[in-house]
Amino acid sequence: MRTRNSGTVENEAVVPTDVADLRRSVAAGAIGVFVHWFDWAAYAYLAGTVATVFFPAEDSTTGLLAVFGVFAVSFGIRPVGALVFGPLGDRIGRKRTLSLVIFLMSGATLCIGLLPGYASIGIAAPLLLVGLRLVQGFAAGGEFGSAASFLAESAPRGRRGFGVSWLEVGSLLGFLAGSFVFLLLSTGLDADQLTAWGWRVPFLVSAPLGVIGYFIRNKIEDTPEYRTLEASGTVPRSPARELLRHHKRELLQAAGLMAAMHVPFYAVLTYLVTYETDHLGHPADSAALLATAISLLGLVLVPLFGLLSDRVGRKPVFVGATAALLVLATPAFWLMRTGLVGTWIAGLGLGVILAAILGTYAVWSAEVFPTRTRQSGLSVAYNITAALFAGTVPYLMTVLISATGSTLVPGPYLMVFAVGGLVAALSLRETAGSALLHPGDVAEAAPVASRAPAAQ
Repeated sequence: MRTRNSGTVENEAVVPTDVADLRRSVAAGAIGVFVHWFDWAAYAYLAGTVATVFFPAEDSTTGLLAVFGVFAVSFGIRPVGALVFGPLGDRIGRKRTLSLVIFLMSGATLCIGLLPGYASIGIAAPLLLVGLRLVQGFAAGGEFGSAASFLAESAPRGRRGFGVSWLEVGSLLGFLAGSFVFLLLSTGLDADQLTAWGWRVPFLVSAPLGVIGYFIRNKIEDTPEYRTLEASGTVPRSPARELLRHHKRELLQAAGLMAAMHVPFYAVLTYLVTYETDHLGHPADSAALLATAISLLGLVLVPLFGLLSDRVGRKPVFVGATAALLVLATPAFWLMRTGLVGTWIAGLGLGVILAAILGTYAVWSAEVFPTRTRQSGLSVAYNITAALFAGTVPYLMTVLISATGSTLVPGPYLMVFAVGGLVAALSLRETAGSALLHPGDVAEAAPVASRAPAAQ
């Protein structure tokens, strides 16, 4: 074992990667975020119908709570899940937490699909709905950290950016699948059918997907890096305490990268639909079509940007993307005001920038943390920034546009987080191609069975 100047531990033993094993690893890492985002999109689109089913129609305040409050609880509880599952994964392994979180998420989703409405069981219906959404959010708090750690530690060193980028491909696919199912339901069913039983379909469909994901995750081996900690007897006892005591700087740097991802993600893929219809006067179908086009563009570009970051480094790709966001965010929203063509050009341009961020932020964040606290650091940074900045995007945009009277407000708002991402990125060292075991991870570690770079 020898150390590199970058401060990581480089291991002598190199074991060739089996393609089938690598595919199973990618599937195991990505399927959980697919299930999560499928549920998220379905619930978001069906929020009005769910409110009708679970809350008394005569109580408008309660109905409003259903649309906004019940949706928000899954964000608010995520940091709690991160504080539980992040350290747990550093203590018992990535594989076990991957299996546990998808079991909890899919189980809660299935229960929502089977839950009687207010007309059947009264006040117990909304209370149970809130409880199940809390379980979903709690489990989701452990999904990203588990999956990102697993994919980073399972991917070939020379293709790590490409491998981890499939985490975001899974999220985009889940978002698109949820939107597509809603489209099928809304066009194939009338309002009464949708309220009577149609709204249950996405929740019931996601349950078998969760079961498949559970079995895939339960069959895989844990990562080489984590197995090295086990073999050397250096698995951390208190990874959260270790993280906060020794890696606060890395935690803040990762949070900067993630905040610069969360805000454009929600602004471009979710809020932009409302912005187009409410402030630009575009038809709802055109707005939805643009959101779909941006998501499809992301499916192609995210892994390509991940691969590019393997070739040229994380820093050039991420810094280039956030610098472009800083320069182009406000002009993009100005261009949207010129008409439908300008909106499409601006929206797709912002989609390209977002894809570059999505393709690099997760792998760079994973490489920053040592193996001992990687899952804790990723989970805490991701979910705290999600709770603070992701779910608040639509609300803050609405408030700021109303207060200022300017429809350009989203541009400067995006610029603020672009600056934060730039500051974090410029403070970080380049990590592409580095080993994931850091000098402090093990005392006298056995050589890790690290993955050989795939053929270029």
